[in-house]
Amino acid sequence: MSRLGTLVGSLALVTACGGGEDDTAETPRPSKTSAAPAAGVVAPARIEVIAGLAGCKAEIRIEADELREGVCHSNQADYRITTFPAEKYKEAWLDAAAVYGGKYLVGPGWVVSAEAEHLEEARNRLGGTIRQLQGTS
Repeated sequence: MSRLGTLVGSLALVTACGGGEDDTAETPRPSKTSAAPAAGVVAPARIEVIAGLAGCKAEIRIEADELREGVCHSNQADYRITTFPAEKYKEAWLDAAAVYGGKYLVGPGWVVSAEAEHLEEARNRLGGTIRQLQGTS
């Protein structure tokens, strides 16, 4: 039984102590995201990577503990990309944005805002799901 306890404790320690910059993306949840048909993966939660996949270079506008936000302009669309260090911050941001309504492309640790007609193309490149948020009347 002590070997099992050591194994469980070691597993918890290993999963909690990941390192490096690549650990900013959380594992996609199948119920909330769908893989991008072209790429076969969901984009990681880094503004610079997401912007590159969208075909533009990001200009960072906000650097805070709870989120990073950048904007970029491609030939097809203008994007606002917001990334979060934890899913709880993303969900709180979405709850606050629900007051305004609209459609957003949502992935693990990130949200992309753009004109509604450009979100499907962005989803094909980035993955994620398009969420319709209800505004207040």
